Amino acid sequence: MTGISAKQTPNKAGSSWRVVDIVVAALIAIAGGVIFWAWSQGANLISAPANAVYPPLTGLYAGGWMIPAVLGMLIIRKPGAALFCETVAATGELIMGSQYGTTVLISGLVQGLGAELVFAAYRYKKFNLSAALLAGAGAGLFCGLNDSFAPWGWNIAYGAGDKLAYIIFCAISGAIIAGALSWIATRGLAKTGVLSSFASRKADTEPAFS
Repeated sequence: MTGISAKQTPNKAGSSWRVVDIVVAALIAIAGGVIFWAWSQGANLISAPANAVYPPLTGLYAGGWMIPAVLGMLIIRKPGAALFCETVAATGELIMGSQYGTTVLISGLVQGLGAELVFAAYRYKKFNLSAALLAGAGAGLFCGLNDSFAPWGWNIAYGAGDKLAYIIFCAISGAIIAGALSWIATRGLAKTGVLSSFASRKADTEPAFS
């Protein structure tokens, strides 16, 4: 991820993917697949106590499954990055043995699309904290809708009020866990200089809100 100076780096508006973009996006996705798998194991630990209190609260745990979408876009800053990283990460989880089976692929695609649409609404020109929070929330919104209304959704039997609560909790979790943490991680990586090949190389000096 080094060796390209600021003068050689394409501007932020560039939409074509370079080899380095594809490689790094793939690395983020692979790491995301491992996170997905580990996060899924943790879901088993929190589901029982959450269900005992109020089942829709499990939505607050969902944000970890959306990290690759937001982190990938904040680093790569090219159209399709959120969708690519999230979908490939979901594929990685499936290969490692997901307890959710092939439905994990649909979840990854849907969540990646939720984040992608937010960045697209900004015309891929804003990557600050507010954009990251909204992208995480978008991924969470789509996650909640998928879980609540798709035929394979695990909480499709919820009543309308519980479904709404679950969707809101997913959006909150996506904003905080996937959005805020990915923004913080990108700033931290920028400080080390490993993002020198990307438009995100100065992420650590960019204003949180603008």
